[in-house]
Amino acid sequence: MRRYGKNPDEDDIRVRPNPKGNRPRTNIRPKHADAGEGLVLTVDRGRLTCLIDGRTVTAMKARELGRKSAVVGDRVAVVGDLTGAKDTLARIVRVEPRSSTLRRTADDDDPFERVVVANADQLAIVTALADPEPRPRLIDRCLVAAYDAGLAPLLVLTKSDLASADALLESYGDLGVPYIVTNRDELVDGSAAERVRATLAGRMTAFVGHSGVGKTTLVNALVPERRRATGHVNAVTGRGRHTTTSALALPLPGGSGWVIDTPGVRSFGLHHVDPSRVIHAFPDLEPGTAGCPRACSHDEPDCALDEWVTDGHADPARLYSLRRLLATRERREGD
Repeated sequence: MRRYGKNPDEDDIRVRPNPKGNRPRTNIRPKHADAGEGLVLTVDRGRLTCLIDGRTVTAMKARELGRKSAVVGDRVAVVGDLTGAKDTLARIVRVEPRSSTLRRTADDDDPFERVVVANADQLAIVTALADPEPRPRLIDRCLVAAYDAGLAPLLVLTKSDLASADALLESYGDLGVPYIVTNRDELVDGSAAERVRATLAGRMTAFVGHSGVGKTTLVNALVPERRRATGHVNAVTGRGRHTTTSALALPLPGGSGWVIDTPGVRSFGLHHVDPSRVIHAFPDLEPGTAGCPRACSHDEPDCALDEWVTDGHADPARLYSLRRLLATRERREGD
């Protein structure tokens, strides 16, 4: 052990390097100006597949993002190996601002919301007319989530060869939601896919629906070169089997738009939805809310919408439809 005298000289003292103590600290973070721009196609156990300049690149979230996650549809900045070669891994360093965010909760009492997709323009609510039976309450909840997120809703009714669509369409006629009705034969000959593609052109459309309604079958018809596994409906329970386990964004042929196939849902919680935002989807009723009391639920005695409709400014059926949708937040899908 080295010893020093009573009056050591500076040259006699050896300073041991301390990498942590000597490292200069700064609040300036790298801007990653050279990062590639990517689109998240799917997320699987912490690995994200991104489309960058026509190549699929596997990436992981950088530590500096913290708890902020990236979901299918997100536009992200990616650094590292962007070749897309096998066994390479890039880093997502930034998630760009989202134009829309479709959320849901596991239940109405669950405060933890889950982001389904980001940056979608349209929500296609896929429902079978039979096998399994349609669930109007689930459709209502998906409509509320679409209106809350600012997405244009589209009702897609499948298996019309097993049951008529008239009764279901009549119950949604006052909402003015566009719809498409398909059957098995049309899926086989391709005519259904052509009609659906026309409504998806130029948009990013998220497909949601109960398991077994034919959602993935329709997506396979739309993008035949990227076929996904499909299941069947349980003859005893009447429920479909989960075959799609993760959301996946697929480009439509010719680059005319995108479809996002999502896993089948058993419930669609609306804990995160602010009822005051749903009124924005009813432009004929929204001006009538000017006379509503503060924090009006639009379903109470003092609501100004009743007088607005009585004076002939809007159809009473539209007010009924609004209140029916708002009431879905207080009811279970099976009620």
